[in-house]
Amino acid sequence: MATRPSARERLLSAADELFYRDGVHVVGIDKVIEHAGVAKASLYNTFGSKDELIRAYLRGRHAAIEKRVTEGLVAYPTPREKILGVFDIQGARFTAPDYRGCPFMSATAEAGSGTAAVAAADDYRAWVRALFVDLAAQAGAADPATLGQQLHMVYDGVAITARMDRTPVAALATGRATAAALLDAALGADR
Repeated sequence: MATRPSARERLLSAADELFYRDGVHVVGIDKVIEHAGVAKASLYNTFGSKDELIRAYLRGRHAAIEKRVTEGLVAYPTPREKILGVFDIQGARFTAPDYRGCPFMSATAEAGSGTAAVAAADDYRAWVRALFVDLAAQAGAADPATLGQQLHMVYDGVAITARMDRTPVAALATGRATAAALLDAALGADR
């Protein structure tokens, strides 16, 4: 007999679906509670507030992206290929029928400073930047911090373009080519 998910798991599942699809600022607590099939007290006893539920939702998105990228990069043998692989791995997500853009950009679009959404987005962005800087250093870049920042900006641009222009394949191809050009300039075409 299957065990029913806990109230926390049901709330996070409902928040993940509703917040990503409709936006954290549009979806009210009552809608999340109804979708999760829990009592209002369960939400407040578990998370304390909508802001903390948003933080947990974004942390879950961060963990899923980090896992997908980390596991996917195993297939790429060199640091340069891994850098381009980050674009490939995330690009596969852009063509999914349920792709609604970057959850961190969406959640922080109207968030005030000091909110849980901003803190969670900052943590995610720090991870992305560190990933690119680390891979740039492994590839032998003279200035891995600058190259990492440039690659991160391209990464963000691809996500925005894929969503806003509704051209995920073209956005990925252009972003990947831009990243390759940055790598060629920083490392030489043969590395």
